[in-house]
Amino acid sequence: MKETSDMNHPSKLGKEGEERAIAFAKANGYRILHTNWRFGKKELDIVATKDNMLVVFEVKTRWGDYWEEPKEAVNRRKQKIMVEAADAYVDKFNIDLEVQFDIISIVYNGKTFEIEHIPDAFYPTL
Repeated sequence: MKETSDMNHPSKLGKEGEERAIAFAKANGYRILHTNWRFGKKELDIVATKDNMLVVFEVKTRWGDYWEEPKEAVNRRKQKIMVEAADAYVDKFNIDLEVQFDIISIVYNGKTFEIEHIPDAFYPTL
């Protein structure tokens, strides 16, 4: 993992957050199929399988003093984008599994990363 002093730049913090989310998912029994999978301008951060379920993870990383909890950034608009991209993913790879949408929320406090996994974070509606 990166030196914590590198975490002052938003893109470095986001990349580190995604790396930690991938490690977290693997450590918890998820089989990673794709990361940063794109469908046009839409992106799925992590696509994995576990227990006969296709799990789409949205990863949100923030500094500890940020005004909004990372999970709060996954609003209705973001959910709609995720559902549309996941639908395209299922079609492209001919997947016959139920799809679940999870959020991995990561807060960096300057020294450590706090990870919160929210399984089945929202129900897909279009």
